Amino acid sequence: MHTVVVGPSGVTESDVLAVARGGARVELSAEAVAALAASREIVDALAAKPDPVYGVSTGFGALATRHISPELRGRLQRNIVRSHAAGMGPRVEREVVRALMFLRLKTLCSGRTGVRPEVAQAMADVLNAGITPVVREYGSLGCSGDLAPLSHCALALMGEGDAEGPDGTVRPAGELLAEHGIRAVELREKEGLALLNGTDGMLGMLFMALADLDTLYKSADVTAALTLEALLGTDKVLAPELHAIRPHPGQAASAANMLAVLRDSGLTGHHQDDAPRVQDAYSVRCAPQVAGAGRDTLAHARLVAERELAAAIDNPVVLPEDASGGARVESNGNFHGAPVAYVLDFLAIAAADLGSIAERRTDRLLDKNRSHGLPPFLADDAGVDSGLMIAQYTQAALVSELKRLAVPASADSIPSSAMQEDHVSMGWSAARKLRTSVDNLTRILAVELYAAARAVELREGLTPAPATRAVLDALRRAGVAGPGPDRYLAPDLEAADAFVRDGRLVEAVEKVTGPLR
Repeated sequence: MHTVVVGPSGVTESDVLAVARGGARVELSAEAVAALAASREIVDALAAKPDPVYGVSTGFGALATRHISPELRGRLQRNIVRSHAAGMGPRVEREVVRALMFLRLKTLCSGRTGVRPEVAQAMADVLNAGITPVVREYGSLGCSGDLAPLSHCALALMGEGDAEGPDGTVRPAGELLAEHGIRAVELREKEGLALLNGTDGMLGMLFMALADLDTLYKSADVTAALTLEALLGTDKVLAPELHAIRPHPGQAASAANMLAVLRDSGLTGHHQDDAPRVQDAYSVRCAPQVAGAGRDTLAHARLVAERELAAAIDNPVVLPEDASGGARVESNGNFHGAPVAYVLDFLAIAAADLGSIAERRTDRLLDKNRSHGLPPFLADDAGVDSGLMIAQYTQAALVSELKRLAVPASADSIPSSAMQEDHVSMGWSAARKLRTSVDNLTRILAVELYAAARAVELREGLTPAPATRAVLDALRRAGVAGPGPDRYLAPDLEAADAFVRDGRLVEAVEKVTGPLR
């Protein structure tokens, strides 16, 4: 099994995905253990002094003015975990919880949080055992980080609360730890707080959305090309020189992908109208411009995600001795999720627009007045058969939801903690709705694929592009039936959804075209 070694820095996007989705094992490097021990020495030294230090010898949030005596500090750290594990609602997906824990572990290993090495090792052991704490949907305001979700994870490290075992059964966390030989953590000064203060949930979901959207934007280029072909459109608008004079890199990439899919097509440009078409509709002609803008949004979001991945988010944070003075623990505002929340919302906007333009292309395929010779709703015997009429209804319902999900969460701050935390990011909420957006976008593209594939096959006597032929063959092998009389449609659409979702659509094309951009 693949192993990810976590040091004080250097964790990558692929590491996050390997642990979250691939079940990769986690190991702490010797450098990480040394950094953990060094920062713990700083915390222990400050804890021994009479001066109050936030998070070490004080309460939290609006209760930070109370000085906590040494005999109560362990209880303080346990209590913050218990009280903050206040989430409600459905369980959060396993991959999200694993990403959340791994990213928190990454920050612990930076040597900026002051936890002991054994705390970090316990978190790695829990991940490696396949134990997944039960985290609930609601509870995070994205500031101070993802407090409630991280608290549920920390609670499991303490041997409390519930967790899912490697067999998928939810049981008391203490039982699962004992079965795997993991000792429950006894928290000391600052450790409870260090386990809770981070943007790890929203960042993990951002990385997974980026990975999914990378595939979906390539898929959208393919479905747009198939629709252009099925409508007997022109590929002249995809010429590189046209896109070079508007130098957005995403636009050029999308146009190049569509052109690669359509290479050697016998359908493009075969106008069946009384008068030749001078140009195609916007939803076809401007596909690279819309998908390209989304690709550039992905690039910006990835830049933000990589910066956040390089960060050590905690409050307070341990600063080693430097030119400004001795080692210290300082309160800060780096836990605020605004940078991540903004791009999560931005991606939801881009996903909504990509879904919207795909639905417009699908509708055009089904309308006999705009499809240039295709039968109404691509039906076998229109009137007796309804064809794909209601498949487009389903697609339209999904697009409508995408538009609602595009409303930003990050603009909706709700004050908390007796007005101490009076402006929050709502980044967790932005991430949760983006996951739904990505899920729905996949279905929307699957409907366009299903319709475009049927439409291409109805163009008898004309030869599709080799890449299109490869898609049709792979789609039929996947159990998605071709044109014919009406039948129970939901299974076909589910199969098309799976074909897009697991990357087989892009894979089928790339066997002919080579790697898409």
